[in-house]
Amino acid sequence: MKALRYRIGNEVKPGILDQEGNIRDVSSLVKDWDNKNVTNTKLNEVKKIDPTSLPLVENSEGYAPCVCKESIGKFICIGLNYSDHAEETGQKVPPEPIIFSKATSAVIGPNDNVEIPKKSVKSDWEVELGVIIGKEAKYISESESQSHIAGYCVINDLSEREFQIEHSGQWVKGKSCDTFGPIGPYLVTTDEVPDPQNLKMWLDLNGKRMQDGNTSTMVYGVNFLISYLSQFMSLQPGDIISTGTPPGVGMGMKPQVFLKAGDVMKLGIEGLGEQTQKTIQA
Repeated sequence: MKALRYRIGNEVKPGILDQEGNIRDVSSLVKDWDNKNVTNTKLNEVKKIDPTSLPLVENSEGYAPCVCKESIGKFICIGLNYSDHAEETGQKVPPEPIIFSKATSAVIGPNDNVEIPKKSVKSDWEVELGVIIGKEAKYISESESQSHIAGYCVINDLSEREFQIEHSGQWVKGKSCDTFGPIGPYLVTTDEVPDPQNLKMWLDLNGKRMQDGNTSTMVYGVNFLISYLSQFMSLQPGDIISTGTPPGVGMGMKPQVFLKAGDVMKLGIEGLGEQTQKTIQA
């Protein structure tokens, strides 16, 4: 199932995608796709409903974030999780996953404008596989991880490299700028993603292919990451984990390339949908 949130005027409503690619309204079943409803239990209930029995949405004005922004408890990211990406940035593959946070205030819809922050000179892109938690995970084993996942989504883990690397302190300051967390368009449930470690992923900048990778080259796979994180903190429904990016980021190019106002990013992951963002100056 592909769960989504769509806009009509000033309202955001929950929906699903039917087999013909049409949006069906599920607001009679769930108030919103928030941390109370992106649970494995609720998603399985909705899956049992015939989509054609639900109202057809014909006047959607675009996608909102696939999980309600205000209900996301944690937005956790994994750094340098593709060996070839670590190499392009001149860094070693870490002996354990690098964990950092992205502020939930960065979350936007998949096709919303991305703001280049004030004083930014090194804003960068990163297509990533997102994992959305659907059941509390605490001290779980790797073999238990799949049963705690609600689904997957596309994430653009935007980064301001000067803020991230050249200013002292944590990476979070270069990762959390407003609009630096597009998610969606869909939360795709695990039954539609039999192997999260074999998904093609890509990102184009102004029509030029910059990233062209596959989740098969992750250093630490999805199931390991869920188990690993659960040893340090409990994971709750609605929490999002962004699992790292393949090579092709602007920082790794020679000469380096960074975003400027007016650029257009288009990115996607096999089976999970696509995003398109235009950059504007904050």
